[in-house]
Amino acid sequence: MAELITESPVVWVLLLMSVVALTIILIKLWQMFQLRPEAHEVVESALHEWITGNRQDGLKTAMSNSFGADIVRRAMHGMQKGTNEAALREDLERRALAQLNGLRSLLPALEAIATLSPLLGLLGTVLGMIEAFQAMEAAGSRVDPSTLSAGIWQALLTTAIGLTVAIPTLAVYNWLDRKVQRSSNWLDDVITRLFTSQRGVEVED
Repeated sequence: MAELITESPVVWVLLLMSVVALTIILIKLWQMFQLRPEAHEVVESALHEWITGNRQDGLKTAMSNSFGADIVRRAMHGMQKGTNEAALREDLERRALAQLNGLRSLLPALEAIATLSPLLGLLGTVLGMIEAFQAMEAAGSRVDPSTLSAGIWQALLTTAIGLTVAIPTLAVYNWLDRKVQRSSNWLDDVITRLFTSQRGVEVED
């Protein structure tokens, strides 16, 4: 196996991709731990206070570093100042998109590694099988079955390495992508509830 790793450029590429994937995963896990995009308690509390009429308390509660709190706080300040709804919504959506893009950063690279690594492993297998059969053809009637079987298992090993890189990478990518999607849906819902509550107050007035 050590000889295969030394001689096969495909295996070297797969090992490099595995290191990159692991680095990205660690970065994203740290980012999720820091931002906690699915910890909505503070923002939901501020939103509840705002909707029920305790607007100053809602603003104080929104003075937090929680994910989405900055957007909610800006929305509340804008509504208090009477900012045009369309302009305010556009600004909030732009800021929300910027936060979500921060969460999505590096995910495309992770997806590419998960997609390409099994294909590279298959390529390595095909190239290894070609070499094995070329050696068998060159040997003619003096083919050694053990040599042929060794060439075949070495060729198949690249596919195994590719799948080993791809499966956990794809699993983590899907998990992170679902987190980002849930955060996006939640932010959109928060913005909608804020504007709906504001229109309700205006109608009552």
